Amino acid sequence: MNLDKLQNWLAEHNVDAAYISNPITIAYFTGYEMEPEERIFALLAFKDAEPFIFCPALNVEEAKHSEWNGDVYGYLDHENPWQIIKGLVEKRTNSFKHWAIEENNLPVERYNFLRQAVNNSDFDTNLSEFIDHLRLYKTPEEIEKLKAAGAEADFAFQIGFDNIATGVTERYIAGQIDYQLKLQKGVMHQSFETIVQAGENASNPHLGPTMNQIKPNELVLFDLGTMHKGYASDASRTVAYGEPSDKQKEIYEIDREAQQAAIEAAKPGITAAELDAVARDIITKAGYGEYFIHRLGHGIGKNVHEFPSIMQGNDLVIEEGMCFSIEPGIYIPGVGGVRIEDCGVVTKNGFEPFTKTDKALKYIPLRDKK
Repeated sequence: MNLDKLQNWLAEHNVDAAYISNPITIAYFTGYEMEPEERIFALLAFKDAEPFIFCPALNVEEAKHSEWNGDVYGYLDHENPWQIIKGLVEKRTNSFKHWAIEENNLPVERYNFLRQAVNNSDFDTNLSEFIDHLRLYKTPEEIEKLKAAGAEADFAFQIGFDNIATGVTERYIAGQIDYQLKLQKGVMHQSFETIVQAGENASNPHLGPTMNQIKPNELVLFDLGTMHKGYASDASRTVAYGEPSDKQKEIYEIDREAQQAAIEAAKPGITAAELDAVARDIITKAGYGEYFIHRLGHGIGKNVHEFPSIMQGNDLVIEEGMCFSIEPGIYIPGVGGVRIEDCGVVTKNGFEPFTKTDKALKYIPLRDKK
């Protein structure tokens, strides 16, 4: 579960204890995943003592029967969780002067409660960067889960393509995708809200599905993903419904060329900035640089967006085992938008996408709403 790496890090940095507050990080280290909502859920780890999970009382038995084989302690809603945590820590170890926390996750209010409970201690060590880098390199087991999530995304694309028809709404198609994923594949959670955007709506990358009705002879953009055994997929395809305009077909082919070039360039040794430039230069030279308005990609794993960002100014060297998206886009107000996206893993030979749906422009024949 990589918990030994965390404990080694604590010892190397002379940090006595760590308070892990992000549920995704807790799942990464323990195998137990749940959403605590407003309640307190934490992993307490130590450089010289055994770790434990602290969670609401109603989740204790669930945690004990998960992959986690360590101690689990709970609290009732009327109890003060911070005082209970203090007591558990004092029983666990005599060394809790120096603490590490996830600065990118722990809310200020909870940080203050923890600091007041475990007084005479300092909390000035940030774990977030260490955890980001630890999760950057995926194990073979993690990669298999990401591949399975990618296959579910491919299934979802086909459901979406099959439901395009004149007069149906973007929300209807998105709803059919989500429903059929549950019905046929048993997928209970998407990695983010399924996005379907038709025509001019696709020029606004994160608008989401609306009640806009599909019209003949326009592009339809899909951006979707699932969660498979705790690991995310994220992929985009853009298809033609009928015969789009010459301008729309032009930007599609430019975007497809840029994405393919970046996939071919994604090998160990290139930097994130250099990889971004491969796709961005193609789009810019074609005259559409101002319409590529986001980074080339992002990491993926237990979160749909993880470290690193594949973008300008990032000199991180790409290495084997890193997993991220490659998703150039062109978004022109009044014309439409195109995004083609695959997440994949960097191997010693290149980049292996998790999604396999063909990227040649697909033409959906005109048809009436059922």
